[in-house]
Amino acid sequence: MGRFGFENIMAWQKAHEFVLCVYRLTMRFPHEERFGLTSQFRRAAISIEANIAEGYKKLGKADKLRFMNIAQGSLEECRDYIILSRDLGYIEINEYEQLCNASEQTAKQLYGYCNGIINNNCLKD
Repeated sequence: MGRFGFENIMAWQKAHEFVLCVYRLTMRFPHEERFGLTSQFRRAAISIEANIAEGYKKLGKADKLRFMNIAQGSLEECRDYIILSRDLGYIEINEYEQLCNASEQTAKQLYGYCNGIINNNCLKD
């Protein structure tokens, strides 16, 4: 069991794994991308798990769902950066597949968590 309640949410766990993957891969991006793609990619990835964590403590269904929707938007932003990273030659095809799989797993868990909120299954600590 995690120290913080949100750590027990599978969507947060998958998002966290995705962030770690993004960080590992972007460490190898060209230095000139430090303030460009690397920074944008990392910020969008962090936003996924941060919004899940922040939304976790919100009391109302609409408020929780708003944060989950922001997380979903950040995930879509990351999916664009995955394609861009591949097309610029910054990642290999196997790394591209790894990122795609990690983003898909995160998306599935986030969708399930949203459904749980909608059905009143995720409104308690």
